[in-house]
Amino acid sequence: MNRALIERLAYCLRVDSIRATTQAGSGHPTSCLSAADIVAVLFFHVMQYNPENPQQANNDRFILSKGHAVPVVYAAYKAMGIVSDEQLLTLREFDSVLEGHPTRRLYYTEAATGSLGCGLSIGLGMAFAAQIRRQDHYTYVLLGDSECAEGSVWEAAHLAAYYKMHRLIAVVDCNRLGQTGQTMEGHDLKQLSEKFKAFGWNVIEVDGHDVSLLNKAFTQAQAQHKKPTVLIAKTFKGYGVARVQDKNGFHGKAFTPQGLDEVLLELSKKFPAAAQYKGAAWQPHIPSATESFPVCTDFALPVGHQEPQGATRHAYGAAVTLAGSVCRSVVCLDAEVSNSTGAQTFKEAHPERFIECFIAEQNMVAMAVGLATRAMVPFVSTFGAFFSRAFDQIRMAAIGKVPLRLVGSHCGVSIGQDGPSQMALEDIALMQTLPGSIILYPCDKMSTFRLVQLMANYYKGISYLRTTRETTKSLYNQRDQFEVGGCKVLLQNEKSCALVVAAGVTVHEALKAAQLLEKETIFISVIDAYSIKPLDSKTIIAVAKASGNRIITVEDHYIQGGLGQSVAVEIVDTGIQLTMLAVRELPRSGTPERLRAWAGIDAGAIIKEVRTKV
Repeated sequence: MNRALIERLAYCLRVDSIRATTQAGSGHPTSCLSAADIVAVLFFHVMQYNPENPQQANNDRFILSKGHAVPVVYAAYKAMGIVSDEQLLTLREFDSVLEGHPTRRLYYTEAATGSLGCGLSIGLGMAFAAQIRRQDHYTYVLLGDSECAEGSVWEAAHLAAYYKMHRLIAVVDCNRLGQTGQTMEGHDLKQLSEKFKAFGWNVIEVDGHDVSLLNKAFTQAQAQHKKPTVLIAKTFKGYGVARVQDKNGFHGKAFTPQGLDEVLLELSKKFPAAAQYKGAAWQPHIPSATESFPVCTDFALPVGHQEPQGATRHAYGAAVTLAGSVCRSVVCLDAEVSNSTGAQTFKEAHPERFIECFIAEQNMVAMAVGLATRAMVPFVSTFGAFFSRAFDQIRMAAIGKVPLRLVGSHCGVSIGQDGPSQMALEDIALMQTLPGSIILYPCDKMSTFRLVQLMANYYKGISYLRTTRETTKSLYNQRDQFEVGGCKVLLQNEKSCALVVAAGVTVHEALKAAQLLEKETIFISVIDAYSIKPLDSKTIIAVAKASGNRIITVEDHYIQGGLGQSVAVEIVDTGIQLTMLAVRELPRSGTPERLRAWAGIDAGAIIKEVRTKV
C-alpha cells in the first residue's frame, strides 16, 4: 500500500466534506472526519471496483449504513473522478443528486440509507446474492457506533454468522459520540467486540485513524473463510479540527463560511505531509470482467389444472415456485412461517434460492433490498401483521425505489381463533402510503397466480400481495386476464340498486349476499377490486352510476386507510353515495364466520345495508 497516497486522499476527503457541508449550510462534517481514513483505505486500496462500470457483476460492494456521513463518500467519488468539484458543492440542493443522506438518485449509490440500523442487513442481502451466484467479491458495510443500539443490526449479525457469510465485512466507526452525548459503549471497544463475538463474528479491533493498521485489518478479514468479520475502529468525531474533535454538541452542525479558511488551514497543519503530497496518482483496482447475471423482465407463469377450491396463500406458494422455475434470479425469503405462507413449496423446489430468515422481519426486508439491488427478484413472505414491525425498512426500500415483492398472509379477522395479534388489519393502510407501491388482493387461486405474475414484472416500486388463510371457491379460469389498476365486474344488472365493491375474502360474501337478495328481487352489482392501489376508479364510478348511484365497500381491514377510503377519494364530487363496511373495533378470537358477522363485513351485513335504501 502507498501509505502517503492514502493519507493524502483521506486528507482530501476531510477537506471536501467540510467544503461541501459548509456550502450547503448543513450536514454532518464531524461524522465525516471520523470516517475519512476508513473510507480512504477501503475505496482507494482495499476494494476492487470499476468506477466506469459500477454495475459490473464482480465489483466489491459498499453500503454506508451511517448515511448522515455521506459527504465523505461524495468526496471519495470526486477523488475517483465521478463527481466534479462543482457538483460536490451542490450538496443538499433541490436539483442535486447529492442528497443529505444516500439515495438512488445518484447512480453510484447502492441503496438508500439514513434511517440507522438498515445497512448491515442490506449488505447481508448483497452478500447472499453473491453466494447464490457463486461470485467471490466482498461486501463492505460502514456502520456508526450509535446505530449499534438498533435491534435490526443484531438480527443481521445473528443471521450472517448463522450462514457463515465470510465475504461480508463490516466496519464500526466508533467515534464515541452520538447526536446528544456518548454512545452506550463510548470508546470501550472491548464491550462492543464481545457483543459481535457472542453473535459468532470474527472481530478485529483497530485504530481507525492509522491507514496502515486499517489495511492490515482488512487483509486479515479477507483471510477469514468461516465467519463474517467486523472491524471495531476507534476514531474521534471531528478528527483533525481541535475545536470539535471528541467534543459533544457538534453533531449535524456545519462550519460557517466565515471560519472555513481557518478550519482548512488547521487541517493542513494537522496533516502537513498529506497536504503537500506530490506523488503518484490513484489508480483503481479493477476486477476482471465477468458475465452479468441475466435479468428477467418477462414472467409468463404456466398455469395447469386448478382445483375448484384452495387458499390464496397456497396458490401464492405454487405461483412463486413457478416463477423460480422460469427465472433463476427469483429468490424467496420467509420468517419461519413458510408452511403457513405457502413459501414452503418454493423451499422444496429451489432450496438454494430460499433464505430462511427466522423470526426477524426487519432484517428480512432489508436483506431483500440488498438482493434486489443485485438484480435478484426477491419475494418476501410472512404474516401480514408482522410486516408492521419492519415498516421502517419497507419505507426505506420505497425511498430507494426498490422493487420488493411483499406477500402478507393471514389477513383480517378471517384468520379466526388465533386472535387480533395475528390479524393483519392495518397492512393496506401502511402499504398505501408508499410512493410507487401497488397493492393486490386476490380472491381465489387463479387470480393469485395472475397477480403474482404482475408482481414479478413490476419494477417501479414495492408490490404487496394480501392473501387469505381460508379456502375460497374458484371464480376465475385460465382465460381471465388481470392488470395492475384493474378490477372485475362480477355482477351487474340493469335493476341494480347498489354496487358492492369488495376484495379478497369479502368478494365471496358479496356474491353470497347478491344470491340471497335476488330471491327477494333485489339486485346488486359486484366488483372484485383485486387491485386496491392503483384503483380502477373509472370502472367503479361507471358501474355505480348504473347501480342507483350508490356504493357499498366491504373489506376485512380496519376502516382507516383501507379499500373504502380509497374509493371515497376517487368519488369526491361525483354525487355517488358511499357506505363503508369494515372492521371498526378491536377484534377477538372466534370462528371466521362469527368474526365477519361481528365486524359487519359478511353477507348478512351487506344484505342489511342494501335493504336500508330499497
